[in-house]
Amino acid sequence: MSLKNNFNIPTDLLQLVSSEQAYHYRIIPVEAQNGTLHFKSDQVSEALRQELEIVLNKKVQLTEDSSDNIQQFLSVNFRQRNKNQSEDLHYSSDFLEKLLLTAKDIGSSDIHFEPYEHKCRVRFRLDGKLKEQFIISLQEYPVIVNKLKIKAGLDISEKRLPQDGRITVKTNTDEFDIRVSSLPTLHGEKMVLRILSKDANHINLEDLGFTDNELRTYKETVKKPNGIILISGPTGSGKTTTLYATLKLLNDDKTNILTIEDPIEYTLEGINQVQLKENIGLDFASTLRTFLRQDPDIIMVGEIRDAKTANMAIRAALTGHLVLSTIHTNSAWATISRLVDMGIPSFLIASTLNVSVAQRLVRKLCNDCKEEVIISKNVFPSSFEVPKDLSKHYKAVGCNNCYHTGYQGRKAIYEIIPITKTLIDHIRQNDLEIETYIKKHKIGTLKSNAIELIKQGVTSVDEVYALLSD
Repeated sequence: MSLKNNFNIPTDLLQLVSSEQAYHYRIIPVEAQNGTLHFKSDQVSEALRQELEIVLNKKVQLTEDSSDNIQQFLSVNFRQRNKNQSEDLHYSSDFLEKLLLTAKDIGSSDIHFEPYEHKCRVRFRLDGKLKEQFIISLQEYPVIVNKLKIKAGLDISEKRLPQDGRITVKTNTDEFDIRVSSLPTLHGEKMVLRILSKDANHINLEDLGFTDNELRTYKETVKKPNGIILISGPTGSGKTTTLYATLKLLNDDKTNILTIEDPIEYTLEGINQVQLKENIGLDFASTLRTFLRQDPDIIMVGEIRDAKTANMAIRAALTGHLVLSTIHTNSAWATISRLVDMGIPSFLIASTLNVSVAQRLVRKLCNDCKEEVIISKNVFPSSFEVPKDLSKHYKAVGCNNCYHTGYQGRKAIYEIIPITKTLIDHIRQNDLEIETYIKKHKIGTLKSNAIELIKQGVTSVDEVYALLSD
């Protein structure tokens, strides 16, 4: 397969060399035919060709290309790893182990193994987006699936039903957990691996994306001795990270903190964590019931999924405990409607809810290459009224520093509604229309905070497009 005119290298060529080899030798794979590998480089020499033939154990052809082009190929297609991780990779001869270490090191949150009719592909989720990394032959794929299943303690003979497990990866320099999920599909089992960051000590509320005013409001509400703190948002919006940063703030020698989670994504010294196991009856509601007999001060419930769990959380808050949890809703105020729909009486919600938070994760524009553009109405949703003070925005371009994605890192956008006496009256009367209240008290919504980030040049219109639609 020959290289296309753009800077993306097809995956089957990409996996011919590792990231370290590509950067060290400054080589770009162009073609693989009849056992000969063809590379581009800006350092073409006979000595390099001979060394590559020894390292790769294949015949090698080299073609000269400019340094600028080679650098762009490298930054678009190969992510550089840290030094410690590269040492671990060097000592590992197992493809699967190398793949797991590589994914962790370049900041991937999930790994997808996907079988199709003629090939199987491996994709990494980086900054919220999936990117194809490897192609595996149909002959090799079952071997990799079985290795994963054995590592995760799953039944290798069961291929008809979904299964869930966990792997702990230990190296000379690192230790982390991976949640494994298998799903039977038309052409075989699809495996999804979620990489879990074990240590929560590096997570701080100040670093997540709160404005100064939001941080002050949030800290005031979480320091109350009892009540419920609810954080809402879709999967992958950083809710668990916010919860753990909150627990870290509240964690001290005088406090008994208990958590029930699925899965346990972080570990924090001084907190008692329980892993959900629904197949043996260890669910959120039954564990919460037991927690109340464990003399807790603070309880964290991974997610309120049903009325049973919601009722137990309310009961815990009414009996003098602080309860933190997450819920799937579109906005902070929609959380109230969701609880009412679950059958929770509005007077109980009003007397227990301290604060409702909604959040999203957005990618930050790369400061080295973002480009200023004059505002044009057609880049926004048709229902969006462009503010008068928004005259320009920035768009993603892409450079060597951001791997030509145009973005570097992510930050959270928050919507924080503390439950005041006025809002308690609204909830008791089932009056869930509070737009006037939000404007009067200048509460930042997901939409208004997204507009603020566009004005500041932190993110692009494309990245927050969904939040701008009414």
